Amino acid sequence: MKWETVIGLEVHTQLATKSKIFSGSSTAFGAAPNTQANAVDIALPGVLPVLNKGAVECAIKFGLAIGATLNRTNVFDRKNYFYPDLPKGYQISQLAKPIVEGGALKIVVDGEEKTIHLTRAHMEEDAGKSLHEDFHGMTGIDLNRAGTPLLEIVSEPEMRSSAEAVAYARALHTLVTWIGICDGNMQEGSFRVDANVSVRPVGQTEFGTRREIKNLNSFRFLQQAIDYEVRWQIETLEDGGRIEQATVLFDPDTGETRMMRSKEDAHDYRYFPDPDLLPVKLDEPWIESVRAALPELPEAMRARFISDYSATPEQASIATSSLAFAKYFESAALHAADVDSELVGKIVNRMFSPEEKELAAGFIARDVARARIKLTCNWLTGELLAWLNKAETAIENCPIPSRSLAQLAIRIEDGTLSGKLAKQVFEGLWEGAGEVDAIIEARGLKQMSDSGELEKIIDEVLAANPKSVEEFRAGKEKAFNALVGQVMKASRGKANPTQVNELLKSKLQ
Repeated sequence: MKWETVIGLEVHTQLATKSKIFSGSSTAFGAAPNTQANAVDIALPGVLPVLNKGAVECAIKFGLAIGATLNRTNVFDRKNYFYPDLPKGYQISQLAKPIVEGGALKIVVDGEEKTIHLTRAHMEEDAGKSLHEDFHGMTGIDLNRAGTPLLEIVSEPEMRSSAEAVAYARALHTLVTWIGICDGNMQEGSFRVDANVSVRPVGQTEFGTRREIKNLNSFRFLQQAIDYEVRWQIETLEDGGRIEQATVLFDPDTGETRMMRSKEDAHDYRYFPDPDLLPVKLDEPWIESVRAALPELPEAMRARFISDYSATPEQASIATSSLAFAKYFESAALHAADVDSELVGKIVNRMFSPEEKELAAGFIARDVARARIKLTCNWLTGELLAWLNKAETAIENCPIPSRSLAQLAIRIEDGTLSGKLAKQVFEGLWEGAGEVDAIIEARGLKQMSDSGELEKIIDEVLAANPKSVEEFRAGKEKAFNALVGQVMKASRGKANPTQVNELLKSKLQ
């Protein structure tokens, strides 16, 4: 039997406010246990919650960014359950009337674009944290997180593989950090993913019984957990078993999921409107002021990078993986597009009549700029990204300024550097050895483009390799490549490859 996977994600996004959602306590990470929990957070009798306006504005930003419906009136509810790290005995959340409904995100998996629709996003407070590791035979309770503002973002069950789930989670992570409503730090719990996973026979419309994998704090764990859970559910069903609705945890050490508790439904929590909090009312001036503060969104910027800078869809996707990367990308592209007017003038004077010069200058400047931008894109999404990944660092910490990367592309485009020599200059830039031209000069990396000098080297190579010459003239193309290699070796990699090919061919014909 063939099976289809059905996945929906619930993502808890910690909102980037300095204080908690219903109290003035700090949300800063890393404080000593129970030092950031006040009377409201620990639920002393008689205290009342006061809603944080900043948390509401974060939710509005998100709703606008995904094209969702913002409920002009939304309500907080009490979600009742008893757990040691929940001092009130209930969590303040939103059920019947959340602030955000609908919306969508586009993802790309294996070159195919897909739209994932969202069900809702609602504001709620986080619970505290139970600490098991530091206490022998006991559990400690840290209430620093109690009351931390969250936006729980719920997708429709439209993902059909772990790859799609990871692509969606990454796109969501990019968006919430891009618009500044979350720092996205998964290790600190700012962005936590719950995956609802079920399987069904291909062609069946009814969903299978789902199991929820809780608190996945890395994209790698998300993929591993889903893949294991899917295999486990299929094997269980094919062996004649049945799936029980449950909440499970993923163990990264074993790569397996294990049951934590049977899964509750909404009625188990006895939701009812919180009597201590008034409905939240959004008016149009407030919404428009938040809209005006939004940056250009990733999807719009991707399209612009493709149209304005001739980036490929893959390059544009990489460039918009974060707002910081996008800013670096655009800065480098603009530096590359700053065409040297003296260079354009030389080309125009050499090739065009006086009446054609002005028009020609515009076309040449445009073509030179495009060539340089294309090279910059290639280096940014190729070499630079590889070095960043190797160093396990973000673009914010890149030691190479965007203008230097653009200058490197310019020196390749104007023939000063070959691709091979450019890699040596890049290494120097990464090490902080100076600017591009200074590194080229100090290390003697300028490409050899003097025809007379190249001809001398080629003549010496031809004289030293008569067998390769004979083989080429006998029709063996590999012999030509061998001769090119000998010329490059003799020039210590500095010869202009294009010129070498042209001069060699002219001398061998």
